[in-house]
Amino acid sequence: MNEFAEKTGQGTLYLVATPIGNLGDISQRAREILEKAEAVACEDTRRTGKLLELLGLRARRLLVANEHTEVLVGPTVVELLGQGQDVALVSDAGTPAISDPGERLVKYVLAQGYKVSVVPGPTAAVAALVLSGLPSNRWVMEGFLPRKGKEREARLASVAVEARTTVLFESARRLKATLDDLVNFCGGDRPAAVMRELTKLYEESARGTLAELAARFSGDVKGEIAIVVGGAPQIEIDDEVVLEALQMELESGVTRRAAIDHISATLGVARNRVYALALEVGE
Repeated sequence: MNEFAEKTGQGTLYLVATPIGNLGDISQRAREILEKAEAVACEDTRRTGKLLELLGLRARRLLVANEHTEVLVGPTVVELLGQGQDVALVSDAGTPAISDPGERLVKYVLAQGYKVSVVPGPTAAVAALVLSGLPSNRWVMEGFLPRKGKEREARLASVAVEARTTVLFESARRLKATLDDLVNFCGGDRPAAVMRELTKLYEESARGTLAELAARFSGDVKGEIAIVVGGAPQIEIDDEVVLEALQMELESGVTRRAAIDHISATLGVARNRVYALALEVGE
């Protein structure tokens, strides 16, 4: 039996995209789903309640489904679906489960055999990407970087060698620090863009090199921030360079797997190629 086989004649969990700033971006279908749903699962009942009020709607029931509670609320959602009731899932802004809670709830509902549908609409990552002027045929979503430590450094190193355009989110108060880190890891001449307050009254789109943007946003800023970073220039890495790096990693005492993963990320070389060369080192 299919793990995600759907039960028939039951309610549906709708993933409803909501405006990221401009109330006019709400779709007619989103309005209809929010109006008819038996319950609306949301990150913050106050924010979602205010949104519904502005739309002239009133939820029959609000369920808290934030990063701490989305797993706990799963049985309640499934119970409603089993009664033939529809449930709408929203985030504070944009599309649920994109750098917002929702992914685990969706997986749980699917695993219980219930239907999940999407009401597409605003997504900050796509809005920032298309406004950036950077290549959009291949891109990757990084979301929020870890705040500190080795995990943050590893993610920055990954962005530095990523050939695709990268979209990140950042808080206004951490924007300068993140731009400075991106300059250090990617180089100051990497093309990038900073999008602030997308779709809102004081929307700002700044484009240039990472060094130029780091200088421009050196002071205090406000609002929601998206950073778009151009892909790394592709430079052919010789096998000898990879082998030398592998040898140094292995001599430092790390496992072969860790060495392969690190070299692949830092040099931007396909993991299967590094793995094949690692076999030569072990011979």
